[in-house]
Order: sequence, then structure tokens, then C-alpha cells
Amino acid sequence: MTQHVLFIVTNAAVIGPQSRKTGFFFAEVAHPFDVLDTAGIAVEFASPAGGWTPYDAYDEKDPAQKAFFASKAFRRLNRSRKLSEVDAADYDAILVPGGLGPMVDIQRNAEVQRAIARAWTTDKLVTAVCHGPCALLGVDVGDGKPFVHGKKLTGFSKKEEYDYAREDVPYELEDALRAEGAEYSSVANWQPHVVVDGRLITGQNPASAGELGKKLLGALRDRASPA
Repeated sequence: MTQHVLFIVTNAAVIGPQSRKTGFFFAEVAHPFDVLDTAGIAVEFASPAGGWTPYDAYDEKDPAQKAFFASKAFRRLNRSRKLSEVDAADYDAILVPGGLGPMVDIQRNAEVQRAIARAWTTDKLVTAVCHGPCALLGVDVGDGKPFVHGKKLTGFSKKEEYDYAREDVPYELEDALRAEGAEYSSVANWQPHVVVDGRLITGQNPASAGELGKKLLGALRDRASPA
């Protein structure tokens, strides 16, 4: 039986006081998509507003990015479903890619929070990479504490943000995750780092997106195997 993953992607094209151009970071969709699609996993796309999803940092020299850019999946992404019309429980996993865009319309978005909670409470996998873990902030799964409290995870680090978009983001993601009780970890800037804590899988930065896709695929296969 085919398994399905829902990517929740930003609609935000600008961020910050200087109106910096942004969107989703292209590799953070293209690399996990490549892993999942090659393995026969069905991928669908939703966004807070539905429709167009702006992108950032496309690299045509990267074969996975170039292939995704030319794919039917990329065209579907730009006609993304409106998140409020999607039930996360209909998917085996959700994945929130980063880029700076999520720090505009994904973070503390009520529909995104509901999707995360719905996926978690119906025993699905929840994954996010780079700035994507901002989707986990403020999520309530009914146990009286923040969703990330006591969970091992990662996301874009303060050290990385310092040289990238410190003046553009509304807050430091690492600080916000720690403030809600997350057991946050990171490695050197722009190096791959993926943390698996049960059904929660997170990646630190764009370099982690492919490995996150592989970890997600492994988890999906494990769940599909007979006990």
C-alpha cells in the first residue's frame, strides 16, 4: 500500500525590516522529495494560504534540485492545497521544510499547529528541517505542556543565523525551542545533523535535508513492515 507524506510549505515571499526576498529553501524540498519519490512514497503539498509557494536558493548545478524544478511535482507545489482544507491524519507523515519564509507564516500559525497536533495524536511521523521546526512552537497536544518539551531535536542554530539572517528573523529559533523545553542540539555551521526522537525527526540546516529524507523513509518502511 502506498504511503503518503504531506509537505507543509510557506507562502511568504519577503521577511524582515528590509523586505528580504525569501520563500522555502529549495534544497529542503527537493532533497527529501527525491529520496521519497524514488522509493515510491507519494508526496502532496499544502501551504497556509494555498496556491503559489515562493522559493529561495535554487541551485541548477544540483541534480536533485534541477530534476525537481522540471517535475510535475514542482508544478503541483505551486498549486498547493490550502492547509485548512487538509487533514494531517490522512498522511503517514508531515514534513515542514525551512527557508526564512516559515518564520513569517508557518511559525505560531494556528492551522499549522493544528496539523502538527493532529498528526502527532493520530500516531503519524512529524518531521521538519532548518527553520521548519518553528512549526513546532506553541503546539498543544493536550498534555498540558509544550509539544517540544523534553524532546530531542535540532533546527537552524544561533551560530548559523548570526551570519545569515539575524537582522531579518523575528527571533532566534534555537532560543525559542529551548524556551519551550526542547533538548536542542547542533553541530558546526552548515554541516549535516539530523535528530530522531521517536516519531519526531528534525534536521539542522539545508545540508541535513537529504539525510532527513532518508531517516523519514527508514521510519516509514519500519512502520509498513509486518510486526
